Amino acid sequence: MRTVLITGAASGLGWELAKACHARGDNLLLTDIDAAGLAARVAELGSERVEGLSGDITDPALHRQLIDACRAVFGRLDLLLNNAGITHRSPTVQTDPAVFRKVMAVDYHAPLELTLAALPLLRESRGQVAAIGSMAGWMPVLGRAGYCAAKAALSQSFEVLRAELAQDGIGMLMVYPSFLDTPIDRNALGADGKPAGHARSTIGKVRGADWMAEEILKALVSGRERLFPDRGSWLASLLWRAAPGLYYRKMSQRFAGELPAPAGASA
Repeated sequence: MRTVLITGAASGLGWELAKACHARGDNLLLTDIDAAGLAARVAELGSERVEGLSGDITDPALHRQLIDACRAVFGRLDLLLNNAGITHRSPTVQTDPAVFRKVMAVDYHAPLELTLAALPLLRESRGQVAAIGSMAGWMPVLGRAGYCAAKAALSQSFEVLRAELAQDGIGMLMVYPSFLDTPIDRNALGADGKPAGHARSTIGKVRGADWMAEEILKALVSGRERLFPDRGSWLASLLWRAAPGLYYRKMSQRFAGELPAPAGASA
């Protein structure tokens, strides 16, 4: 029986992944910073095959606890799903640097460090790792400088790690969704680190988290290395590379409501 560790599992894509893996008969270790929400999800699944361990995913102590729990409770780890994430909606020049540091810690440092901590167990099982990147790591999205930077760093580090682990039998899937209907955007940070006070702008179709979860699990079964599920965002990334000036004009039009007024403009 497979053992799966899912981060950010109390809501959104993480919860959909948890339900889908549970339906497939997997053992689950779920983690989330929302202790009450996580406890409710574990109770909802109501199975001895499910354990929850809440905490801050940026804390190395939690990483050790999670890996120790995999070994102590289930005796193995077969699949690590690095799903926990955070974003912001704020112009770069107006954003407190602490917001950038927080986004980078959650979206880049945490999944990389947890994956490194999990390698001994994953080597034993010749298991798999999946990380939720973003098309924002491939092309600029206005008002998301910290998020774009974190997802670009995540992508590059995992692509390097994939090559370095090629002899260990560990599969690695990078997922590049665009805009999903999940709490990550509803809980986006504003320039001051408090919840963003304006609605998000989007590119392409907003997809459901349940659909994305199924696409991820199918990609893992087939042994894929990269998943680009959204055709519209993939085309936008090509436009960025082929005609960056046109891309910026279109992006500026779409995201006009999130951009600061030009210097000297009247209120």
